[in-house]
Amino acid sequence: MKILVCISKSPDTTAKIAFTDNNTKFAAAGVQWIINPYDEWYALVRAIEIKEKDPSAALHLVTVAGADAEPVIRKALALGGDEAIRVNADSQDSFYIAAQIAEIAQQGSYDLVFTGKETIDYNGSSVGGMIAELLNLPYVALATRFEINGNTATITREIEGGEETVEVSTPVVVSCQKGMAEARIPNMRGIMAARTKPLKVTEPVAADSLTSIINFELPPAKEGVKLIPADNPGELVRLLHEEAKVI
Repeated sequence: MKILVCISKSPDTTAKIAFTDNNTKFAAAGVQWIINPYDEWYALVRAIEIKEKDPSAALHLVTVAGADAEPVIRKALALGGDEAIRVNADSQDSFYIAAQIAEIAQQGSYDLVFTGKETIDYNGSSVGGMIAELLNLPYVALATRFEINGNTATITREIEGGEETVEVSTPVVVSCQKGMAEARIPNMRGIMAARTKPLKVTEPVAADSLTSIINFELPPAKEGVKLIPADNPGELVRLLHEEAKVI
C-alpha cells in the first residue's frame, strides 16, 4: 500500500496577523510556521497508524511551497513519514496547488491520498475535492473515522445533523478532521531519523491559477463591554433592543 499525505505550512495560531503592500500580501516576517493542524493531527497521524499495522506500507508526504517550508516537512517526517516531496512553487490558489499534488499522486500510483479538511489560515476546504476530480477518484470529505481492509475503506464522515458511514474501493482521496486520530509529538529518535530521510524537490507542472488575492482585511476591533447594575434590568432590556438589536 502507498499512502500520500498532503502537508501545508500555516502560521502558528498565536501569530500576530498583519498585511503589507496595500493589504495584498500576508506579512510573514517574524511569524512562526507550523504544520497545518488538520494535516498533522488527523491526516498524517492516521496514516502513521495504518503504517504501524502494515509496516510494508509506504508513507510519503507532499507539500507545495518554497524552501522555507522544509523545516515544517522535516517535522512531519519526524512524526513518521518515510520520505517527502516538495513541489517548488509558492501559490495560494487552490486549483494550482491541487494540480501539483495530483501530478505527484498520479506519478506515484498511491492507494490513499489524505488531506486535512482545511488549512487554518485560508479555510478553503477545496484542495481535496480538486485533487480527486483531477485524478478521477472518489472523494470522501470531513472524515472522522477510517478503517481499511484490503482494497476496501470504511469511512465515517460528518453530514448535516449526524454521521454517514460509507464503503469505497481504493484508490481514494479523503479529507480528515477531528476524530480520525490523536495528535502526537515527535520523539528524539524520529527527529534524528528525519534529518536523513529523503526530501525530493521537484519543479511544478504547468497549471492555471484560477483565483487571485485582491486584498485582506482584519476583523473589526472588539468594542468595550458595558456593565449594567443588577438593579436596573430595564436599561439592559433597552440596550439589547436599541443597540444590540436582539429583541
